[in-house]
Amino acid sequence: QRRCSDSLFVFFCHLERKNVRLVDGNSRCAGRVEVLHRGQWGTVCGNFWDLVDAAVVCRELDCGEPVDALTDNHFGQGSGPVWMSALCIGSESTLKNCGSSGWSINVCTHNSNAGVICSGHKPSRLAAGPHLCSGRLEILHDQTWMSVCDAVFDQQDAEVVCRELDCGAPVQVLGAAAFGKGDTEMWTQEIQCRGNESHISFCSVSSSHKHNCSSDINVVICPGRGSIRLVGSGGDCAGRLEVFHSGSWGTVCDDSWDIKDAHVVCRQLQCGVALSNQQVPAWFGPGSGPIWLDEVECEGNETSLWSCSSPGWGKHDCQHKEDVGVVCSGKE
Repeated sequence: QRRCSDSLFVFFCHLERKNVRLVDGNSRCAGRVEVLHRGQWGTVCGNFWDLVDAAVVCRELDCGEPVDALTDNHFGQGSGPVWMSALCIGSESTLKNCGSSGWSINVCTHNSNAGVICSGHKPSRLAAGPHLCSGRLEILHDQTWMSVCDAVFDQQDAEVVCRELDCGAPVQVLGAAAFGKGDTEMWTQEIQCRGNESHISFCSVSSSHKHNCSSDINVVICPGRGSIRLVGSGGDCAGRLEVFHSGSWGTVCDDSWDIKDAHVVCRQLQCGVALSNQQVPAWFGPGSGPIWLDEVECEGNETSLWSCSSPGWGKHDCQHKEDVGVVCSGKE
């Protein structure tokens, strides 16, 4: 009979590891492209690098579709060998299967390393708001979510955040913790966007720490569908119009309100077209809280109520018995 105390079976398991990675992009789905060869990580030449090549990388890393293929050292120069120049047809399962002149056979330096941003990369989010398009601004850095100090953020930066999150243009940037300070670490470096970038990853960042960011958290409110709502009818496409501003829901006065204004509301809510604009007192019941808008004037072709003119937030001579209601044709 065999005794098992005299010997041990030892298993050496192969841990599958990726041969491609994205570095210095604040998440695994964005960054400088690096490949593993002969036990060493190196970069990829940016010459002729395009979205077809980037698609292979995004697919290999399970990061969705390519948003941009970068060749200008956006994520830094990197170090080590420049391992390859990739010429992909787009259907390859791994970057190493793409055409290449050979390992280390290229005319590139670290001044033209390839970079990728994939759709799976979401470097910013709005937390603790009433919907996805408003809340405390947080950005992803080294796999950690950090709250953004209001002293290092402005309207141009907010435009990029709202665009990236598919939330339209920013309605408001608040320099106070309207949605709470949260328990995340503070991001204190200054974000410097031009305002036309599609992702905040494209914005430059200053390493300056001159700002006092011990208390105020940045809050961004983008329009989206969730920054207006119709309530009191039991459905989403009819009811008393309410808008979200400064951390609270309020109503709209019916002074000067007409069918063109109602059309804009229905369009923003993706509820078709306006069938009527109810101005009968308390048609859907009087609201409560602030009356945020009055004398709203839209042309009718705006995509958001925030593009229409008005005297400004909270400027009115109304009572809640004048709260406007809207009836739309229904979900598109």
